[in-house]
Amino acid sequence: MTIALYGIKNCDTMKKARAWLDANAIPYVFHDYKVEGVDAARLDRWIGTEGWEPLLNRAGTTFRKLPEIDKTDLDSSKARGLMIAQPSMIKRPVLEYPGGLLIGFAPERYARALL
Repeated sequence: MTIALYGIKNCDTMKKARAWLDANAIPYVFHDYKVEGVDAARLDRWIGTEGWEPLLNRAGTTFRKLPEIDKTDLDSSKARGLMIAQPSMIKRPVLEYPGGLLIGFAPERYARALL
């Protein structure tokens, strides 16, 4: 399995993660949610591994602009539906690597997992 980085090209956090990977000469493939969407089976695996809470970006503009009814009484099914419909609601980046999954970017976590 190759390393895959999931997110949105112009996101500042994504830029930091990509720069870190490049600076450490770690090859990866990039999956842009804006262009390619998110695969439901992959999202289900992520939810099964990490839970839906760490994946749902509640701080982002897309989530904040939702009608109040969509933001209340969240559970795994409702959150999954929101993330499938609007992948920009998935916290960025999500990095899949042999043996694990990292959500969000922190240089020390990337170093522990990949170096």
